[in-house]
Amino acid sequence: MTANPFFTRSKLPYELPPFQEIRVEHFAPALDKGMAEQLAEIAAITGDASPPTYDNTVVALERSGELLRRVECVLYTMVSSDTSPRIQELDAEYRPKLAAHQDAVHLDRALFGRIDALFAERDGLGLDGEDLRLLERYHRDFLRAGAGLTEDQQQRLRDLNGELARATAAFQQNLFADTKAGALVLDSADDLAGLSDDAIAAAAENARSLGHEGGYVLSLKLFTNQSELAWLEDRSVRERLMTASLSRGLDSTRELVSRIATLRATRAALLGHPSHAAYAVDDLTAGSTKAVEDLFARLVPPAVANARAEADALREAAGGELASWDWSFAAEKVRKERYDLDMAALRPYFELERVVRDGVFFAAGQVYGITFTERPDLVGYHPDVRVFEVFEEDGSPVGLFLADFYARGSKRGGAWMHSLVEQSRLLGTRPVVVNNSNITKPPAGEPTLLTVAEVKTLFHEFGHALHGLLSDVRNVSFSGPNVPRDVVEYPSQVNEMWMLRPEVLARYARHHATGEPLPEAVVDRLKEARRFGEGFRTVEYLGAAVLDWAWHSLADGQQPGDVEEFEAAALEAAGLAMPEIPPRYRSTYFSHVFSGDGYSAGYYSYIWSEVLDADTVEWFETNGRPVRESGQAFREGLLSRGGSVDLMEAFEAVVGRPPRIEPLLARRGLTS
Repeated sequence: MTANPFFTRSKLPYELPPFQEIRVEHFAPALDKGMAEQLAEIAAITGDASPPTYDNTVVALERSGELLRRVECVLYTMVSSDTSPRIQELDAEYRPKLAAHQDAVHLDRALFGRIDALFAERDGLGLDGEDLRLLERYHRDFLRAGAGLTEDQQQRLRDLNGELARATAAFQQNLFADTKAGALVLDSADDLAGLSDDAIAAAAENARSLGHEGGYVLSLKLFTNQSELAWLEDRSVRERLMTASLSRGLDSTRELVSRIATLRATRAALLGHPSHAAYAVDDLTAGSTKAVEDLFARLVPPAVANARAEADALREAAGGELASWDWSFAAEKVRKERYDLDMAALRPYFELERVVRDGVFFAAGQVYGITFTERPDLVGYHPDVRVFEVFEEDGSPVGLFLADFYARGSKRGGAWMHSLVEQSRLLGTRPVVVNNSNITKPPAGEPTLLTVAEVKTLFHEFGHALHGLLSDVRNVSFSGPNVPRDVVEYPSQVNEMWMLRPEVLARYARHHATGEPLPEAVVDRLKEARRFGEGFRTVEYLGAAVLDWAWHSLADGQQPGDVEEFEAAALEAAGLAMPEIPPRYRSTYFSHVFSGDGYSAGYYSYIWSEVLDADTVEWFETNGRPVRESGQAFREGLLSRGGSVDLMEAFEAVVGRPPRIEPLLARRGLTS
């Protein structure tokens, strides 16, 4: 076998992984060596006969695991963005091993003893703010990982973590297969009546690529309410599409959902918490289950009232009958009548290339002073991936941005950002970040035309990318989006504000064939219609957030029973039982919370972060300062600081006061 490219730091710009050299057979030896190297580094720390110091313990720990970091980032990329049976086998094999490795680090009594000794003396160590925070972070992380448990309890914890790793890997793989198999295959273009010509052509191309020559395929997106439901005229086709969406995982993941939830409840009890939700939120800005539940209690009643009023209006447009597969179609009819807006007819004004360069990138330049240059000489992990180099106003380097826009059979659903290299002054690394979308790829030579929702998603995910790109911290543990889970969505949601800013919209919203700008009257109607459908969107989101919370509020030993019955009871108890509006994700395809620990008991974070987001948008619009000046203040005070500061304190320092919920309530139409 050729030399393993993971074994040395990449010589490509910004240490971009050398994807042209990486083969599947390189992962296992690199993972094994990476784990072994880090354990050796830990042994060197604990074997140091000199008293623990910040440098010989905390800094040494922060530096450890360099090889493992490199290979894990690439493996995650392949698992989520360009998987294969061999990659899935690797993921299934190594998730439990990686979980056991993390336990080996966090449950090392000698290592925790050194950290604990430093923590006890922390006020006299003369550390600056970021380094003191890192020491406190490690101390808390080790305790939360079980460092204070007895030997027997730690062994039980290892077993639970291994079981969870196997179950979450199985959930992700089963859901991937189910989503792919659940695609709606249609025989005739007549079945797609209502879709635009380019959307029908894309469905034909999708069918061809999946082996259904001569047919049409609508592949499922990760969320429940498939975007085509707004335009498909044939009600039976809409019903089939919604049924396919809602049915995912009912045979392949339902038992895993219950298993994962009960394992997490048992682990939480072992760690001294009444539920996984209590364990999770204890480390987040919300701070308590009561704070999250109070937020739900404040939002659910007005959201449901709005949604019921919307349903009354839509039922008339739908001819008296309004099922879940009718809602989007009826809403589109009402939108056309009320605001003279045909959302499908707007797609020619949102061509992908122009949206990215003259919208997303332009806005980032106006607000933060950065520029982008495509680097066709640099290669990503798939031919669709494009690489851009990012520069400051003065031409100094920032990092790399990789864009992976199109859906394909080897990519999971949804849209997300992740890092291939995280910024750290300690490690001497600059950021390399990736944005993934699942836009349907048109036939060769045809433009990629976007829906308004897809444009919003591009701005949103690029907000995450900015969080990584603009990071300026010493310690990699605090880099970019390494912040409490319930504020990680904050920068991405703020970035959505630039989508409809006049100076940005005027540049990118132009007809792809004629170059004509989106008519000003249409822009005005778009802004007027922004609150239209907020009842639906809020109830749909809250339904998913409440399901996540209900699963993770189980106590140890509490059996949830049948998944569908559990869901129905949870939604009824929360006052969200509206069959016309199923949750944005049902449990059996809720990848955010069951394919890993990332958002478990944390899906509430989108609306928790939106409190900060809505208030920040108001600050940008009313503080009387130029956008560039405000952007620099936001960048320096919040974006660049990652997790190195208390985000609530940083918010107050930038905005001048604590966050208020009123701007969010006004935005979502939830005020009286």
